[in-house]
Amino acid sequence: MGAHRIRAWRAIAAGALAAAWLGAAPLASAALFEDDEARRAIIDLRQKVEAQRLASERQAEDARRANEDANGQLRRSLLELQTQIESLRGEIARLNGQNEQLLRDISEMQRRQKDLAQGVEERLRKIEPSQVQVDGREFIADPAEAREFEAALATFRKGDFPAAQTAFAQFIQRYPQSGFRPTALFWLGNSQYANRDYRGAIGNFRALLAAAPAHPRAPEAVLSIANCQIELKDTAGARRTLDELVKAYPQSEAAVAARERLARLR
Repeated sequence: MGAHRIRAWRAIAAGALAAAWLGAAPLASAALFEDDEARRAIIDLRQKVEAQRLASERQAEDARRANEDANGQLRRSLLELQTQIESLRGEIARLNGQNEQLLRDISEMQRRQKDLAQGVEERLRKIEPSQVQVDGREFIADPAEAREFEAALATFRKGDFPAAQTAFAQFIQRYPQSGFRPTALFWLGNSQYANRDYRGAIGNFRALLAAAPAHPRAPEAVLSIANCQIELKDTAGARRTLDELVKAYPQSEAAVAARERLARLR
């Protein structure tokens, strides 16, 4: 009885165990199936995440390379631009230098043209006759003629009367038709008077009066003749000359001096 119960209990337990196993088998199979799906989902997810990560890294690398390329191109462009700027600066400096040299050349050319023009004018003045004015009278004279007259007059004004006498005598001989001749005769007479050649002075003063009685120096020439006559002790002749001066040129300063001398001579 006891053994029989034990066997019965064992049979019941074995049945229960078999039933339990048979009932749990589908559950275990289902659990295993679900684990496999989960693992595959996780693996797929991981693969997607990895693919996205790799894609992001490739995009980032591509962006980095593109950025580097862009930066490199920008640097090259800036370098080229800087090179062009430096080239332009050099060209501007060269052009400025050329411009400055051109300005200097133009200035030098203008100076030479001015010097040339002045030289031509000077040569023309030395060659071509020009209008001159002496003692209020205007006439045409050669430059050489005017220079010789001025040189003789300058000699007289320095007080070198012998040299002045020679210079004026030579001038009159060289230019007998000169417009300077009446004035040259006047200063030749004064030079002779200073050298005590009174007769020679009288002859040249009278030559002036004969050639140009209306000359501005004519009254002075008449007075100078009277002075020469006084020096020669020809008082009567001096009085006649002074009377002629007062009558011929009554309004002149020489006439005033003539009246005073006439008063002393009487």
